[in-house]
Amino acid sequence: MSKRSKHHDDATPDLFADLGEEPAGSRQAADEGAEPEPPQAKPEPSPTTLGNVQAALTDTQPLFALLDRWVERGWLRALDRALASFFQREVNDAPPLLLLAAALASHQLGRGHVCLDLAQTLAAPDLALSLPPEGDDLSDPPPLPSELLAELDLATWRDALRHHALVADGNEPPGNTPLVRSERDGNVQLYLRRYWQYEQDIRGLIGARLTATTDAEADTATLARALAALFTPGHELDWQQAACALASRSRFAVITGGPGTGKTTTVVKLLALLQALALGETTQPGAGAPRPLRIRLAAPTGKAAARLNESIAKQVQNLSLVELAAAVGQQGVDISTLRDSIPTEVTTLHRLLGSRPDTRHFRHHAGNPLALDALVIDEASMVDIEMMAAVLTALPPKARLILLGDKDQLASVEAGAVLGDLCQRAEGGHYTPATCDWLQRVNGTPIPEQYRDETGQPLDQAIAMLRVSHRFDAKSGIGQLAEAVNRPLGNGQAEKEGQKEKKRAVREIFQQGYADIARLALADADDPALDRLVVNGHPAGFLNSGEGRHDRRGEPIVPPRGYAHYLEVVQAARPTQPYFGEGEARQPYDDWARQVLAAHGHFQLLCALRKGPWGIEGLNPRIGRALRRAGWLKASDLELEQGWFEGRPVLVTRNDYGLGLMNGDIGITLAVPEARSATDTPGRTLLRVAFPASDGSGDIKWVLPSRLQAVETVFAMTVHKSQGSEFTHTALLLPDAPNPILTRELVYTGITRARDWLTLLETGRGMLDEAVTREVVRVSGLGRL
Repeated sequence: MSKRSKHHDDATPDLFADLGEEPAGSRQAADEGAEPEPPQAKPEPSPTTLGNVQAALTDTQPLFALLDRWVERGWLRALDRALASFFQREVNDAPPLLLLAAALASHQLGRGHVCLDLAQTLAAPDLALSLPPEGDDLSDPPPLPSELLAELDLATWRDALRHHALVADGNEPPGNTPLVRSERDGNVQLYLRRYWQYEQDIRGLIGARLTATTDAEADTATLARALAALFTPGHELDWQQAACALASRSRFAVITGGPGTGKTTTVVKLLALLQALALGETTQPGAGAPRPLRIRLAAPTGKAAARLNESIAKQVQNLSLVELAAAVGQQGVDISTLRDSIPTEVTTLHRLLGSRPDTRHFRHHAGNPLALDALVIDEASMVDIEMMAAVLTALPPKARLILLGDKDQLASVEAGAVLGDLCQRAEGGHYTPATCDWLQRVNGTPIPEQYRDETGQPLDQAIAMLRVSHRFDAKSGIGQLAEAVNRPLGNGQAEKEGQKEKKRAVREIFQQGYADIARLALADADDPALDRLVVNGHPAGFLNSGEGRHDRRGEPIVPPRGYAHYLEVVQAARPTQPYFGEGEARQPYDDWARQVLAAHGHFQLLCALRKGPWGIEGLNPRIGRALRRAGWLKASDLELEQGWFEGRPVLVTRNDYGLGLMNGDIGITLAVPEARSATDTPGRTLLRVAFPASDGSGDIKWVLPSRLQAVETVFAMTVHKSQGSEFTHTALLLPDAPNPILTRELVYTGITRARDWLTLLETGRGMLDEAVTREVVRVSGLGRL
């Protein structure tokens, strides 16, 4: 958890200091499709209590009776009801409409929204709760929000929020109320104060950086030479070059783009550019040689950090710097010094800020800022509003912040969709004439007319969208499907037409015979086709059974595989050395683990949910049993459910700094000899879990299962957990019934985890159409930045 701003803590009484807290992981479970945990049973209210549902808007007794019923059904969290009850106890004249709004505002945080939008809630009341996708099939269902709010108008609800003890006006000087009301353009939003403050912090700190100038903006001649040294000149605009130029002139920048558009390549060149400009600066006599910038690289999860660490280290070593070094000064810059100044070590945001156990606070904050000149955050779509506020607060005022990420991927598990909010206008560019003229001077190519806008906002000038995929081309069904799924729907009547067009476009992709995608319909939960897929990859579902494909370099692409492939490597490549030694003596086992881990990355089943037959809790033991029947695993039902066995793939679910394992790391359980030296008599084997080192070195970390306290079997993985990963063959499984978690963003994220092969598994008719036409709309105020 991140740190609240100091002025917020000082201005908020202890009574209200931690309103809106929830247990760690509760948002994660909600976003990954888990069913809410039922609270303790409570006495049913009498029918007369809820007989007139409208009475709940004017009388607290029927209101809390209704809230209790919602909690019992899992439609509302007990935490949300407790917040409203707390307000009633502390402020006895709080109107029921205000208490209802407070409970709903708290509930929105649990669903990823930063605040409660009153107008949206009145327009679609039932979306304010975590309702079952097709209603509640249990007996005696409580009244729905649509029944409760049927006769309520916006003006009446807004007036009920004017309570000086509980609600402050966000347009006035901050007070010490636990709730904040924000009104703009006739719209009314209600925040828990902490989250309103996060938005204010982010808005103010980004705004200050957008108005600051840099040396690169002033010295266009040097910048133009440096960019020409990094990029090959062409007749058309190079968006990677434009991104480097825009990021070099601002203390805040965003580089967004889909998979394969070169975000990592771009940031490596940007870092080289910034360091070259810094090392090539002229200094006053006696001031000493220019020093390199202090640049740090970070990511929201350990897995994302490890992946960036590996890819960026390779690219830095392969980057040609001779021309760049010569371009930035009369004498040039020493190449080895320049290369060494480009950082390759990536850390997590929690570690960067210095998380303090069991608190929301960090060691680094406004009073103890980070010692750096620039910070790059990869996979920024996963950063929630609280963490982003903590990062910006801890940055020195003159430091640069560069965000990398795909704006169309799933947003953070916690509240907020910061990258999506910031990039709402990225598709259109909206570059002002001044920005276009400046870019043409430093890049040598004009900005296309469709991306120009005389009324462009300051934030638009700091965002660059990479628009050319180097992974997927016109022959790639994966790329074409991702593009079709990602099409905007429009608004009003255009939205209905957009939905029809998107459904048609998605269906046509599967009808056009692309070699890299397959569609598999499952008849029911017992359909053996799923077992065959996870075991052997179901190559028969692809054109020519997956044979005859080549990558862009002309290398043959291996046909699609399932989990049997890595389990075959476990058996076939097992070392003959009868002991598991230290140092060089362990080399055969390290080599074996590397082969197994690489083979495991050839296939991954992704799903939307955690619970039920189509969630990870039902799929993981089922897949284990299928692999056992096929002869690839030896494990009892109990071991498959909750034990350890050779071949078990595990996912780390919580950072463990003691073991050096991060949330999202994947390891494989392997059996190694107990004997420790060549002179020992070979004995029984022990299970150890092999993890790849997170520094890109290729080393293997061996961990005893007993030391792993937060892991889960990962034959099936939720799409949320897959962010930042890539698999040779990805199978995306959609559930058999509508669910709020099924959205365009989830399907797009799942599709783009596939590198060479994608299998779409459907368990219910129309679920793909249902998903691609539902978009995640997270309520916040950052879109007005």
